[in-house]
Amino acid sequence: MGFITNQRRVRCLKEGEPGEGAVVYWMSRDQRVQDNWALIYAQEVALQFSKPLSVVFCLAQTFLDAALRQYVFMLEGLMQLQSALEQKNVQFDMITGDASRVIPEYVRQNRVGVLISDFDPLRIKQEWKEGIKKEIEIPFFEVEARNIVPCWIASGKQEYGAYTIRPKIRRLLDEYLDDFPTFKKHPHILQYCIRKPNWDDALKKIRVNRSVRPVDWMKPGESKARRVLDDFLKRKLDSYHLYKNDPNKDFVSNLSPYLHFGQISSQRIALEVKKSNTALEGKENFLEELVIRRELSDNYCYYNPSYDSPEGFPRWARESLEKHRHDRREYIYDLDQLERSKTHDPLWNAAQIEMVTRGKMHGYLRMYWAKKILEWTPNVESAMKIAVFLNDKYELDGRDPNGYTGIAWALGGVHDRAWFERSIFGKVRYMSFNGCRSKFNVPAYIDKVKKIV
Repeated sequence: MGFITNQRRVRCLKEGEPGEGAVVYWMSRDQRVQDNWALIYAQEVALQFSKPLSVVFCLAQTFLDAALRQYVFMLEGLMQLQSALEQKNVQFDMITGDASRVIPEYVRQNRVGVLISDFDPLRIKQEWKEGIKKEIEIPFFEVEARNIVPCWIASGKQEYGAYTIRPKIRRLLDEYLDDFPTFKKHPHILQYCIRKPNWDDALKKIRVNRSVRPVDWMKPGESKARRVLDDFLKRKLDSYHLYKNDPNKDFVSNLSPYLHFGQISSQRIALEVKKSNTALEGKENFLEELVIRRELSDNYCYYNPSYDSPEGFPRWARESLEKHRHDRREYIYDLDQLERSKTHDPLWNAAQIEMVTRGKMHGYLRMYWAKKILEWTPNVESAMKIAVFLNDKYELDGRDPNGYTGIAWALGGVHDRAWFERSIFGKVRYMSFNGCRSKFNVPAYIDKVKKIV
């Protein structure tokens, strides 16, 4: 049996003889029905062989440092997704455990015909896929449903920075930034009924920190993500370039949690931004971050398996930080003090409190926040470990290439250049309280956070 081969976003992870059963999309990173290239491809394969189509989600009982907050946001989005899929004659199943073990079991038990997954550059996801490949005999495909230009096509190596990947992506945008075909109601229905997920039971079984409570100011799901996008296009995009770095102004898109959980497509966002009747400078600034910077983050995590360690930093930064390893720190804080916002710096404390309380920190302050952790901990290894832990524990969009790359930029000069040498930081870019004060009204931001709390 030949497979559809003209798909630009698809690559074969394992060849094999198709099984008797349905085509199954193992959904992981891209948790949506609309504008999902992996689901679209899965349907095309199912239609090619006149097979039913189903979706399975593998729920890890613990995942990196995710807490109850992130699990609730994800599961509530999946509940909505289940209903939307059923309206398209696609059954949704949820299994629990280590994907590298339970997905092969699922394939065998259900005599799955073809397995399709979505692309993810994170190390744990790559390890899951390697484990699955060894245990199954059927065809296994991977579809790039997150980046506009597939990560492995945009570049075959780790890029030095935005300036090196930008021309490569721009050359391919006309080819890849096309609109999505409609996901049709599937004509071939699965003859047996998959047991519906028990959402309450799933929440009880996860082994996570339950003290990090869900947020109520941001609601999950595809339809809510689209409303947030429409609000951004209507109220903020026109002046985005003017106010994006001011945490006192409400000009951020607030789309990062939806992008992280795959509840909205970056390609859909880009298409809507390009056709919006707003200032060109606002559109260009936002698209630089949405397309170039986000896809650069995937590139870094995919080609550098040490993305969450100082070992992943460029050589000049590693050498410079090592040279200043024993520089005197005026302040030293441990994880508990940092987590509880017990530093001498009221701006840093406010940013940490906002993250703990709301699950989201303003992007400009994330840079300052991470750099101060380097300044206030004994060494860069401690700083990296603490920054990743706090980010992944509290941020709705943690455990993401954007987060790992942003921390690596702040602490280790990834995608940046060497600056003037100074104590502790060496040649890594420095940020100060006074620098922030020149950018925005610091007391006003601190007061705003106090009101939130």
